[in-house]
Amino acid sequence: MAVKINLPENIKGLDDATVEASRLENGRNVPPEPSINPVLALLREILQEPMLLLLIAVTAIYFVLGEWGEAYFMLAAIALVSGISFYQDSRSRKALEALQKINEPLSKVIRNGTLLSVPTADIVKGDMLVVSEGNTINADGVIVHSNDFSVNESALTGEAFAVFKDADSEDNYVYSGTVVVSGLAICRVEQVGESTKIGQLGRAILDIREEATPLQLQIQQFVKWMAFIGIGVFLAVWLFNFIRSGNLTDSLLKGLTLAMSILPEEIPVAFTTFMALGSRRLMQLGIIVKKIRTVEALGSATIICTDKTGTITENRMSLQAVYNAADHTLYENDHWPAAVIRDAMWASEPVPFDPMEKTLHHLYAGLTVTDERPQYKMVHEYPLDGKPPMMTHIFENGNGSRIIAAKGAPEAILEVCHLPEAEKNIVQQQINALALKGYRILGVATSPFTGNDFPAQQQQLPFQFSGLVAFYDPPKSNISHVFQQFYQAGIEIKIITGDNSITTKAIAQQAGLRHSDKATDGEVLMKMPQQEMQSELLNVNIFTRMFPEAKLAAINALKADSQVVAMTGDGVNDGPALKAAHIGIAMGQKGTEIAKQAAALILVNDDLSGMVDAVAMGRRIYTNIKKAVQYIISIHIPIILTVSLPLFLGWVYPFIFTPVHVIFLELIMGPTCSIVYENEPMEPNAMQVPPRPISQTFLSFREMNISILQGLAITAGVLGVYQWSVSLGHTEVYTRSMVFTTLVLANVFLTQVDRSSYFSFITSMRNHNRLMVGIILLTLVLLAGMLYIPPVAGFFSITALDIRSLLTCATVGAISVWWFELWKMRKRFRNL
Repeated sequence: MAVKINLPENIKGLDDATVEASRLENGRNVPPEPSINPVLALLREILQEPMLLLLIAVTAIYFVLGEWGEAYFMLAAIALVSGISFYQDSRSRKALEALQKINEPLSKVIRNGTLLSVPTADIVKGDMLVVSEGNTINADGVIVHSNDFSVNESALTGEAFAVFKDADSEDNYVYSGTVVVSGLAICRVEQVGESTKIGQLGRAILDIREEATPLQLQIQQFVKWMAFIGIGVFLAVWLFNFIRSGNLTDSLLKGLTLAMSILPEEIPVAFTTFMALGSRRLMQLGIIVKKIRTVEALGSATIICTDKTGTITENRMSLQAVYNAADHTLYENDHWPAAVIRDAMWASEPVPFDPMEKTLHHLYAGLTVTDERPQYKMVHEYPLDGKPPMMTHIFENGNGSRIIAAKGAPEAILEVCHLPEAEKNIVQQQINALALKGYRILGVATSPFTGNDFPAQQQQLPFQFSGLVAFYDPPKSNISHVFQQFYQAGIEIKIITGDNSITTKAIAQQAGLRHSDKATDGEVLMKMPQQEMQSELLNVNIFTRMFPEAKLAAINALKADSQVVAMTGDGVNDGPALKAAHIGIAMGQKGTEIAKQAAALILVNDDLSGMVDAVAMGRRIYTNIKKAVQYIISIHIPIILTVSLPLFLGWVYPFIFTPVHVIFLELIMGPTCSIVYENEPMEPNAMQVPPRPISQTFLSFREMNISILQGLAITAGVLGVYQWSVSLGHTEVYTRSMVFTTLVLANVFLTQVDRSSYFSFITSMRNHNRLMVGIILLTLVLLAGMLYIPPVAGFFSITALDIRSLLTCATVGAISVWWFELWKMRKRFRNL
């Protein structure tokens, strides 16, 4: 993509043929990558899965016993379990690869005399790389042209201060991974990819894994404890059977059957799948997820701290008024005073990217008779700084004629101009009147300084006040609705901006922000003790003249007060606060690279409504993970107790299930848990309830007690059918058929009932989930085949059931699950 810019005439860059030759010779500009084949890595991971190891052990025992049918069935089960794992990993990996691809940054290079934006991976040795304030440098190179250029090299040196460099410096090299603090530079690329300095630091960083989230740790701990329980029960059952029968292999088989029924290996798979696919769904909504762990926090956000310009407003700066200090006149039509517009333009960037600066350049071009811009070259620059901030540019032409212009917050400009008190009061009245209309106001000044020994700080220059320029950036048409959606979801909104309080309050009122009549300045906030600051942050919704330290302090204070904070930002100075927030959100279009790197999410279209979608998706993902895990716990309990109780209680048919029955149930539960529930739509009231505490877990006893009760109720139903069948004098095969059928049908009913812990399953059925319908139909077809196809029935040691027995199984299965509907009904009535 070509970009229009004024380039030094002597710098043309590479041509297309040279670019291709350089790429062939030196490779692409990509970081070191793991050399492990992802398929082999997955295979190794699968072979370490406890469930697969159990299946292999059971298969080996069947082969030793000469039970070939069961052995081959278990081999097929191994293939199927591995296939499901490959499928799940493939879906997750493709989702992550898509995220990485869309996250790939663009870099600016000069080729064929034109400035282009290219993927960073396409930079080649010899390219002319153009970097400016806020950019990350993406290759090693040497500076050939620069202007007030400084860089932060802490990524390499650990020292966070800015280092000024130019083409004539002793150290005129720039390095990949470092960040431009100020100015602009054109660098000739010397090294790319693994040959860069940061690439040579070693491949050890490839082995560094991201820290597990609290929920991941809880799931790992839960599965670990279940594995220990499984080992203990396996040893007990094996020893119990061996003492009774003296048959080693048969005892091992019985013990392994129970161990297979205990291990909830579906839960970690479900968590990984939900997070990866949830990130892909967010990407489809225009929300790029840079850190998947953030998805877990989305549903818990309690406060959103948002910038004003471009987030709440349209970022469409139209000039509304100009105050000319020369004649003390406010102009509010299209006949703008040329002198003030000229000074404001020279105080802007030569290549403007800010909407206000673009407007000033455009107006200057229309007002001036002779465009002086090509004749002047910037010789010195003071970047935006100070509290409140201002910036100054110094230009000279070939004859030594100089232009020094500054613009910034009106307070900052008035401070350096030293106006008489009476004139200062007149200007302040104009500022207040314009701010009440919601205008963004800039002060403009010039300086007559003639020396070459420029002071260290721009505030030390002598300045003359030129006037004010006032822009109007209206609130976005949808922002009031967006705010209302956040409020309905129990999320508070704070505006944190560098603008003044009067303008911000006016815009906030137009946008529908609650309590928009009060604002606190950053300087005032920073002087407060921690407890007072926390109280102020909770009670006030507008914070103005916020500088980087104040933003960071505000975020940390809110976090210390147990709030889950989302923070939007786009500028270089927003980086620390974005990184500190639980959910850092950068703007995709107007955001700097530093902001995007620090953030966890990127809103592609700079539309805050995307955060409504993100929060909704976060709540949906968490709710669906909770449903899946609670379903797994509920259905594992009857499997465990149906396998173990007849044995330990000495019932007439102690071995009612064999490994083939357990693995069939596992093959149903796995896809139901990690595929079907992931596809479950968001519940209707998901965005009408308060955020869940981030410390809350569905693996606590309080959260799991309903799942345990569900499992015990199904167990009671299944074992009740067992005893009823025995009392009627049925054989072991017939009893097994009834018990197995009851459990499978209860699983089908449980799948439907657990779609919501609040709404009835009839309401949930209106939420279309084709995968849910598919897996239920497949389960019923497979059950019918197992019961009524004689060879299949014989293999599973079950038999066809008559209509009365089938209805009994269905009725008991339904009753053992549908009691939960009464519990949900009571819950709904209590909330009326």
